[in-house]
Amino acid sequence: MEPLRSRICMLVSRLWTVISKALFAEFLATGLYVFFGVGSVLRWPSALPSVLQIAITFNLATATAVQVSWKTSGAHANPAVTLAFLVGSYISLPRAMAYVAAQLTGATVGAALLYGLTPGNVRGTLGINVIYFTGCSMNPARSFGPAVIVGKFTVHWIFWVGPLTGAVLASLIYNFILFPDTKTVAQRLAILMGTTAEEKVVEVQPEKKDSQCNSEDIEVSV
Repeated sequence: MEPLRSRICMLVSRLWTVISKALFAEFLATGLYVFFGVGSVLRWPSALPSVLQIAITFNLATATAVQVSWKTSGAHANPAVTLAFLVGSYISLPRAMAYVAAQLTGATVGAALLYGLTPGNVRGTLGINVIYFTGCSMNPARSFGPAVIVGKFTVHWIFWVGPLTGAVLASLIYNFILFPDTKTVAQRLAILMGTTAEEKVVEVQPEKKDSQCNSEDIEVSV
């Protein structure tokens, strides 16, 4: 029993290490994205940002977020992306929920840091989405973080319903129409619940060929 128990403890420890690293990566990536992205939309008195500058900054922030987290967590940094992975049966429901929690926490921390580091006349409403039609927020975490810090949730639901609906539709079209995979319903349910059994990899050892043949190995028929 002791060897079995130790193996189980070791497996749980390794699993927790992997999950905790992935969650921290999502937390960090989303925090960086919100900090720099939202920072670009603030009304800096020396030079008001243009739409082009804001777009470039958000794209660079996205690239940075992907670079720091893609090896560890897959670089979601967006609840809509996580939902798309969930619909496509690439991630379990528990992991998806943990990812979203880490993303929202990171977005809130990133917005809080930005709020604390910028002067009051600059931060204003901290870039909450009230410009043009929607503010072009395709990341619910980007909308959530500043809204929590300034306490304004006016029409906030739009920035969840829009991106999440688009993510579901895109995932369905990609995974079931354009590039359908061969997962069965049982496999999808197993992935959804996080109960997929690990495949057992059987190593096939190549047969050793001796350069010299023994007389016992050779059968001579007369």
